[in-house]
Amino acid sequence: MTTPETRSASAAAGPGEDGEFSHRQILVILAGLMSAMFLASLDQTIVSTAIRTIADDLQGLDAQAWVTTAYLMTSTISTPLYGKLSDIYGRKPFFVIGIVIFVFGSLLCTLADSMYTLALFRGIQGLGAGALMSLSLAIIGDIIPPRERAKYQGYLLAVFASSSVIGPVVGGFFAGAETLFGISGWRWIFLINVPIGAIALTLVMITLNVKNARVDHRVDWAGAATIVIGLVPLLLVAEQGNTWGWGSPAALACYVVGLAGIGLFLIVEARAGDEALIPLRLFRDRTFAIVTAGGVIVGMAMFGGLMTLPLYMQIVHGADPMESGLMMLPLVAGLMGASIVSGQLISKTGRVREFPIFGTAVAAVGLFLLFTIDADTSLTLVMAYMLVLGIGLGNCMQPLTLIVQNAVSPREIGVATASATFFRQLGGTAGVAVFLSILFSRVGGSITSELEKAGADGTLARGVQEGLSDPALSADPEALGIVQALADPATGAGALETVTKDSSVINRLPELVAHPFEQGFALSMSEIYLVAGILAVVASVILVFLPPIVLRAGSAQAEAAREAAAAAAPTGSDVAAADAAAGDTPAGGEVTGPAATAREASGTTTRPTPDEGR
Repeated sequence: MTTPETRSASAAAGPGEDGEFSHRQILVILAGLMSAMFLASLDQTIVSTAIRTIADDLQGLDAQAWVTTAYLMTSTISTPLYGKLSDIYGRKPFFVIGIVIFVFGSLLCTLADSMYTLALFRGIQGLGAGALMSLSLAIIGDIIPPRERAKYQGYLLAVFASSSVIGPVVGGFFAGAETLFGISGWRWIFLINVPIGAIALTLVMITLNVKNARVDHRVDWAGAATIVIGLVPLLLVAEQGNTWGWGSPAALACYVVGLAGIGLFLIVEARAGDEALIPLRLFRDRTFAIVTAGGVIVGMAMFGGLMTLPLYMQIVHGADPMESGLMMLPLVAGLMGASIVSGQLISKTGRVREFPIFGTAVAAVGLFLLFTIDADTSLTLVMAYMLVLGIGLGNCMQPLTLIVQNAVSPREIGVATASATFFRQLGGTAGVAVFLSILFSRVGGSITSELEKAGADGTLARGVQEGLSDPALSADPEALGIVQALADPATGAGALETVTKDSSVINRLPELVAHPFEQGFALSMSEIYLVAGILAVVASVILVFLPPIVLRAGSAQAEAAREAAAAAAPTGSDVAAADAAAGDTPAGGEVTGPAATAREASGTTTRPTPDEGR
């Protein structure tokens, strides 16, 4: 007899007879997934909040794009490979590998001595991050039916909400500390991933007992190699094109190599067929193709727009890392609230198509509102605009993943989820590279223009005079050097170079001197929001062409198991041959004995017709 204690002990052992997991089993599995997702999301919020402090300490604010892009690049490129490998060999091994690589990369980041070595180590960290989010979403797609998935969004959102609150506080604490136990404060931002990663690894090993039906495919290593050849040069030129010159020999070489790599990738994938890293036949499905196209643009608008908001808070409004992170809470609240509401509505109505269309349109409104901000805009108003942006993103991120998972065969949840994540992250990586390039290509001219305006109306001269007569400023050689440089137009360019290397000095300048620098940064950032808003409008238009969508009622794992059972079950002719071989068919035609048992097991048992009964 099975006792309640026995059932509890085996809660995570496997699905029931219908192939579905119970609510308790799903919660046990989610505990492991949420721990790994918390590791990845906490790292993003901590680093994005503290990146300005890190860049200032390593004397490389203008090299920030390398650090951000390296992480996004490696996590993006590795995502489809993890999806394919997990479809073949199962999710758990690669989920564990992802955590281990992520923690190892975090340890290396603590040793960085320049922005470029930090970028290299962040790239290694990104190789592990490629598994964490995509495989978490794939496992959720495996075990929870699409109609029921929205009910569990609250648990997942709790991870992002807690990391969004904890991350800025912890990141601000570490970034604001000179040293802790003999180690620079900001290096603890990466070191803290070690104990968190150990906890996540332990929980995953204990709770993640999801069995995948193995798909007998080979690994498309040629596809993985060619996608690297195609994407790395193009992302590199997107980031460095402004420095090199968009028509420079280095940029032209990147164009040629990148386009050749993409062409080679398409050839390799076409020949690989179902073995492909990203099967091209998936794009013949209208739903998958439209969501992928929309996802790329949403990724560009989202990542490209969001990464400048902490910079705006810190550079323009003088917030410290902790304060700037807490100022992001309206965006988090909007995203969470919209995700919960949309999830409940999807679960009750089964309608999902309308949400990403509406969400991208609202996100566009929020970005256009952010386009209007400058250095004098009230923080309350800025945070209200961020709330609108969060509501838009909350209505489109989860539904897009849900639509993709619903559109493909249950056996392809991994590769489909990874492919959709790959293209969205690809858009985000390109967005970060391009938008940061826009920022640092425009900020110099914007600051110069604002300094000229301040010089024309006399406010700059008053600010310089105030700074030169301030005894406190004489104790700050860097700030004093900028004020002295601005007093002599011939040396003013040196002040601009100093600020682009270490922006923290702006907050130590006299107010009348600091304002042109703050306004220059604010106006350069507002141009990014304008471009991101236009991209969000384009995404909304693309998603309008989505066909009607009916969500499946069963989980992918249960449906895959039923498909496998149906494929393995003997056909009618097989049963008849077995009957004849066993001699179990008497003259009257009634099947008895072992053949009858086999027929019942295969679901092919028939009842006599009324005529036969007579």
